[in-house]
Amino acid sequence: MEIKDLLKKEVMIFDLAATTKEVAIDEMVQKLVDKGFVSDFNLFKTDILAREALTSTGLGDGIAMPHAKNRAVKSPVVLFAKSATGVQYEALDGNPVNLFFMIAAPEGANDTHLAALAELAKFLMQDGFKEKLLLASNPSEVLELFSHREEIAVTPVKSDKFLVAVTACTTGIAHTYMAEEALKKAAAVAGVSIKVETNGAKGVDNRLTASDISRAVGVIVAADKKVEMNRFTGKHLVNKPVAEGIRHPEDLIQTALSGTAPIYQGDGSGVDNTSDMSTGGLGKAFYKHLMGGVSAMLPFVVGGGILIALAFLIDQSMGVPQSQLSSLGVYHPLAAYFKGIGGIAFGFMLPVLAGFIANSIADRPGLVAGFVAGSMASTGIAFGQLDPTKQIPSGFLGALVGGFVAGGVILLLRKIFAKLPKSLDGIKAILIYPLLGTFITGLIMLFINIPMGDFNKILSNFLNGLNGSSALLLGLLVGGMMAIDLGGPINKAAYIFATGTLAATVSHGGSVVMASVMAGGMVPPLATTVAVLLFKNKFNKEERNSGLTNIVMGFSFITEGSIPFAAADPARAIPSFMVGAAVAGGLTGMANIKLMAPHGGIFVLALTNNPLLYLLFILVGALVSGVLFGWLKKVK
Repeated sequence: MEIKDLLKKEVMIFDLAATTKEVAIDEMVQKLVDKGFVSDFNLFKTDILAREALTSTGLGDGIAMPHAKNRAVKSPVVLFAKSATGVQYEALDGNPVNLFFMIAAPEGANDTHLAALAELAKFLMQDGFKEKLLLASNPSEVLELFSHREEIAVTPVKSDKFLVAVTACTTGIAHTYMAEEALKKAAAVAGVSIKVETNGAKGVDNRLTASDISRAVGVIVAADKKVEMNRFTGKHLVNKPVAEGIRHPEDLIQTALSGTAPIYQGDGSGVDNTSDMSTGGLGKAFYKHLMGGVSAMLPFVVGGGILIALAFLIDQSMGVPQSQLSSLGVYHPLAAYFKGIGGIAFGFMLPVLAGFIANSIADRPGLVAGFVAGSMASTGIAFGQLDPTKQIPSGFLGALVGGFVAGGVILLLRKIFAKLPKSLDGIKAILIYPLLGTFITGLIMLFINIPMGDFNKILSNFLNGLNGSSALLLGLLVGGMMAIDLGGPINKAAYIFATGTLAATVSHGGSVVMASVMAGGMVPPLATTVAVLLFKNKFNKEERNSGLTNIVMGFSFITEGSIPFAAADPARAIPSFMVGAAVAGGLTGMANIKLMAPHGGIFVLALTNNPLLYLLFILVGALVSGVLFGWLKKVK
C-alpha cells in the first residue's frame, strides 16, 4: 500500500476555516466522521489531543501531522487540509501551520499501513515539495504529487566521517521517519556518511550493528521514547528529542562530528546490546537472545506455577480420599479453578520462550515463527508422529532450539528479500515473513522434535526418578552454581535449567532441581547476615548494616544482595558462598524436597512437600557459608 492509497479525495479540505488549534482539529475530525472513516467523534478526538499533549505535531515549516491509532477508525485514511491564512497550532517553531495531514489508523493497524505513513513523512522532506502542495488546487493535483518520490542519496565519503543515528517517537508513525530523512539530507550536504536506525511502530529498521557503532565518530539519538543505549557506551553521543532531528539536523550532525558531545557511560549492563550475531561474539549473542526469551517467559511460569501449586495445597488441606489421590489438585472445585487458571498461564511458557528468543534475534517478524516453534515443542508434533497419542513433547529444550531456528529463518528471509523495492516493505512484514517464516520453521521443527522429544522423555524420567545419591549430586551442583557469579550467566544457567524442569515434573508434585536451586540462591545473602552477626570486628559499620538488611534479600530469593561483599573480597566470599549453597542444594536433593513455584523464597515454603525441613536446610547452608566467610575474613 502506498501513501496515495490512503489520501482520499473525499476528505481533502482546501479551505480550512479554523484559525486555532482545537477548532482545526474539530473541523478535520468532523470531516472524517461525515465521510464514514471514523465512527465516534469524541473518542477519536480524545486520542488526537492526547498525542498533542506529549509533543506538538506541528513540526514547523508550516506542516502539522496530527495522528492517532484508535478503535473508532473504521479504515485507515490520511486527511489532507490547507489553510490559506495559517492556523496558530503551537508548532515547534512557533509559526502558523498551512498544511495538515491528519492520520487515522485503526487500532492494531498492520505494518502495511505504517509503511505507507512512513512514506508520507519522507515525501514531506523533499526540497520544494511543500511549495508544490501549497499551489495544489484540487485533489487530483495532490495525488499526482504523491505519485513520485525522489530518494535521498547519502554521499559516500572516503574518510573517517561516519556517524550513526537512532530516531524514534512515541507512536512511531511520523516523526521517526521525518527525522531519519532530515538527518540523511543534512549528512549528505555536510559530506558525511551516516546510517540511521528507525524505531517505528513497525519495529526496528536498518538496525545498527556493533561494527557500525565501533567505526562511528559520533552517535545521534533523536528520540522521545526508550531505545537501546548501552551499545553506545564510550562513544560521543548527542541525545535530543526527535523534533530536533527534524528541525535542526545540521546542528546535531556538527555536534556529533565535533567531538565535544558527552561520552555516553551506560549503566553497566553490557555494551553488546544489538541483535547482530556476527560481531558481538556468538556466546554473548546467544546469552542475550536466550535471556530475552527467559525474561518474557518467567512471569507465565511464576504466575502459573504458583497457582498450580496452590491447587495441590488446597486439596491437601481440605483432604482427598485415598482412592482419589490421582485427582489431587482438581478434586475440590476451588482447587480445580486454581489449577485450570494456572495451567492456562503455564501453557504459554514454551511459546513465549521461543517467540521472544526469535523476537530478540529478528525483531517483531520473528514473533509469529517463534510462537509456532514453541507451540510445536509443547505439543510434540513431529514428522511421522501426527497421532497425538504418539507425540512426545520436546519441552523447554525443544522450544529453546525452536526459538533460535525461528529467528535464524527470519534473518535469512530478510537477506533473500533485501533487494525488493522499498515500497514492498509493508508486504514483507505482514505477509512474506509471517507466511514463509512460519512454514519453514514449522517444517524444521517437525524434524527437530523427534530427537528433542526423545531427549526430553529421558530427562523427564531422570528428574522424576531422582533420589538418593543422584539427587544429592545434582543438588550440590546446581546449588553451588547459584553462588558462583551471584546473578551472572552461571547463576542464570542453573536457574533456567530448573525452571525448564517444572513442566516435566508438575504432575509429580514439583521439581527437586527447582527446590535445590532456590535453596542455593537464598544462601549467599543470608550468609552475609550470619557473618556480620558472628564476626562483627571483621566488618565495618556499613558492611554490618548491609549484612543485616540482606536477611530480607535472602529470604526473598534475591541472590544479588550478596554482590557487594563478593566484590569487596571475592577470594574469600565466593568460595564460602559456594560451599554453603552447595550444602543447601545437596541436602534438599537428598531429602527429595520438591517445589513447583519458580520464585518467591520463604513466601512459597508452604508449596513444598516438606516446608520445615526445607527451611532448615537453607539455614544450615547459610550458617556454613556465614561461618566460613567470617573465619576467612581478615580483621578490619
